[in-house]
Amino acid sequence: MSTKSPGRLGRRLIQLYVGLALYGASSALLVEAGLGLEPWNVLHQGLAELTGLTIGVVSIVVGAAVLLLWIPLRQRPGLGTVSNVFVVGIAMDGTLAAVPEAHTLAVRIPLLLAGVLLNGAATGLYIAASFGPGPRDGLMTGLHRRTGRSIRLMRTAVEVAVVVTGFALGGTIGVGTVLYAVSIGPLAQLFLRVFALPSASDGSAVVATGPPRGAILRP
Repeated sequence: MSTKSPGRLGRRLIQLYVGLALYGASSALLVEAGLGLEPWNVLHQGLAELTGLTIGVVSIVVGAAVLLLWIPLRQRPGLGTVSNVFVVGIAMDGTLAAVPEAHTLAVRIPLLLAGVLLNGAATGLYIAASFGPGPRDGLMTGLHRRTGRSIRLMRTAVEVAVVVTGFALGGTIGVGTVLYAVSIGPLAQLFLRVFALPSASDGSAVVATGPPRGAILRP
């Protein structure tokens, strides 16, 4: 076993949990901005309005429910998959409790921009750690394998469904939703390169060359 393995594992674990915590924090900033959420959080916010639960708790419940759908799809969760369910929701609620409410556009617009940028960085961090996809991303790849349809089509179909449902329940759709949709892919790809782990064999950085499958959101 390489003497570098423990250090490499430690870095991967740090990237995973820092990335997931920042993902939850970035989602909270988008909630505070009130200018539109990423697709799954439109659903989470709508369900939170319906049930009276916090959006973070709803995120955890939905993530666990989605993870159960992996069973018929024969998907295997990793440490990152299970951690995603809990860490993102906890970090979201913690950030919402700590950040004061924003009322003016002069504050809400910077919160929106910071949330989208931080979400891209968080996505790059936890995906580069390579501990498995989030439950929602695994659902899309599982549907792709079982149906033979493209991941792009499966992702579009699932996210349209959750956005429409979430909006009907009171979730927020707006300019932030559009900005997130067009920018998260490029941002995640950029930060995947920034946070790429060195190869275990030669120390060179390993980066993703294709579109980031785990860019969520999600998460």
